[in-house]
Amino acid sequence: MAHKKQTDSYKGDYLRKTRDLLQWLEEKQAKDMVALDVSKVCNVTEALVVVSAGSARHAQALADGLLAKLAEHGIELMGMEGYRTGTWILIDINDVLVHIFQEEYRGFYNVEGLWTEGETIVPEPEPKDA
Repeated sequence: MAHKKQTDSYKGDYLRKTRDLLQWLEEKQAKDMVALDVSKVCNVTEALVVVSAGSARHAQALADGLLAKLAEHGIELMGMEGYRTGTWILIDINDVLVHIFQEEYRGFYNVEGLWTEGETIVPEPEPKDA
């Protein structure tokens, strides 16, 4: 039986997509989340998301949860590297690159330090009950 494919509703709105990615990763207990708009300083992607995981299993769970959300929202996955070891998982969503590091490796690679010219993307605040 054929499944109806979802359509990517973001239509080039990488900032909204990045904020949703942050929310989805937070739901899975990602740590030390950083998102940078690198659209003015990088010709490969528009935004970077960097998060930490407590273990390889946690990193893989973050990746699995993110892949499920991408499929649910019709967002095309361009590629993924590093899943097997879980030390550093890179998820390429075309206009956003997601880096999931085990905590002890994140400082060594210092990915966000390479993009200090990028502007911080702040997550959307939680709606408050009236």
